[in-house]
Formats: sequence, C-alpha cells, structure tokens
Amino acid sequence: MEQKIVVAPTSTPVPASGMPVKWLVADTAALLKKYLLMTWRMPIWTFFGLVQPLLWLIIFGQLFKNLSRLPGFPEADYIQFLAPGVIVMTVLFGSSWSGVNLLRDLTFGIMEKLLVAPISRTAIVLSRLLHAGLTVVIQVFLLVGVAALLGAGFPRGAGLFWIWVAVLLLAIGFSAVSNALAMILKKEEPLVVMGNMLTLPLLFFSPALVPTDFMPVWMQMVSRINPATYGVEAVRASYRGVFDASFFISMAVLGLFTFVSVISAVSIFSQDRS
Repeated sequence: MEQKIVVAPTSTPVPASGMPVKWLVADTAALLKKYLLMTWRMPIWTFFGLVQPLLWLIIFGQLFKNLSRLPGFPEADYIQFLAPGVIVMTVLFGSSWSGVNLLRDLTFGIMEKLLVAPISRTAIVLSRLLHAGLTVVIQVFLLVGVAALLGAGFPRGAGLFWIWVAVLLLAIGFSAVSNALAMILKKEEPLVVMGNMLTLPLLFFSPALVPTDFMPVWMQMVSRINPATYGVEAVRASYRGVFDASFFISMAVLGLFTFVSVISAVSIFSQDRS
C-alpha cells in the first residue's frame, strides 16, 4: 500500500477570497498575546523604561523652570510645558529597542522557528510593533500620573484618550523604523549607536524642551519635518483639551508616518526572509 508523505507548509497558504485579512488578524493576535504574556511575567523591564523619563522630568523641570517667566512662553509653569515632551521622549527611547529585540530573536534562532511555521510574515512584524506600542502606552499612563503629582495636571476632557492614540501611532512608527534598520544592519552594536544618534536629535529638534518660536530659524525648519514635533504638539494639545485643526493635522501626520514606516518594515522583512 502506497504511503503519502505530507509536508508542512513553510508559510501561510493562500486562502479563499476574503480570508487573508482574517488569517492575518488571527496570526497577529496570537503572537501579540504571546509577547504580552512575556511582558506580564517580567514587568520590571516596563517599569525600568520609566527611570530615565522620570529623571528628565524632575531634573529638567527644575533646571529650566525659570524659562516660563520669559515673555511669550506658552505655559505659566515649565513642568506643564515639559510633561508632553518627556512623554514623547519615552516613546522615542522605548521604541528604539524594538529592533534590538528582533536581532536577538534572530541570533537565538527564535525567528527561524516562526518562519517555518504556517504564520503570516506580515503578522510577525505587526505583532512586534503592536507590542512595542502597547508597552509604551502603559509607561505613558504611569508617567502622566507622576507628572500630575509634580504639577503638570491631568489632561482635560478626552485628552488622555488622544494622548494614548498619539503615543501609540508614534511608538509603532518608530518601532517600525527600528525594526527596518535592524534587518538592514544585522548587528546589534551599530543599531544601538544609530538609535542613540537618531533619538536625541529628534528630541532636541522638536518643541519638547523649548517652544518652536524660541529656536533658531534653521532649527524651526528642521522641526517641521520631524515626526516627534507633531507628537509633542498633539500630546500638548491633548493636555490643554484643545482639539482644533492644528491638532488633527498633527494626528494626520503621525498616521501617515506610521503607515509609511510599517509598510517599509514589512517590505524589508519579507524581502530579507524570502
């Protein structure tokens, strides 16, 4: 009697019409649950990511508190101005490590096991980006509480919700950039160096620490093409409860930045692992 040998598929088979999205969502949800459980079992890393933002909030809040006395400064208290900037700083530094985790999965063979499983490769990338974004959202939730105790106050109206939306978009976007760079560089050391080289300039070329009007003209021009600028402006408007046209323009720019970054990361990952 002839035996039939069945070979397990190395990638998700092409399903019937209308099924790819369902398969992608299911695969992404399953992997995201796995990553969230790992974070839940080791929460210390989530809280550890708050140490540096809290130090900046306390130290910079005291160091530059007299800036609020200058004519034209938009806030009466500098800590109220600084809190949105520190929130965006948390996003930048938290997202920059996403690519490092990807490289470690490649080094220890975890990624190879995923690649031979019947899982969508797009889901592998999306689940990692969503995990990075949700982790930062948790950190920001705690940071908003601490900032309120230091004098920044709580966001007005639906401000907290929109802060989460802006933070999630920014975190996913920069995590996608970090993952794309990881697949291009293939080494942890240059990725860490490049991450540090990008995050600090992005922070300083944004109105996180000083108003845009206080910057030199050439820095104002650079800040207009900096995604972190729109993140700071969206978070700051959410704190004030001012949801005008400028706010929604900032959110639209963040959405576009996230979309382009995610598409690029998925494309680079798929081509590299093909």
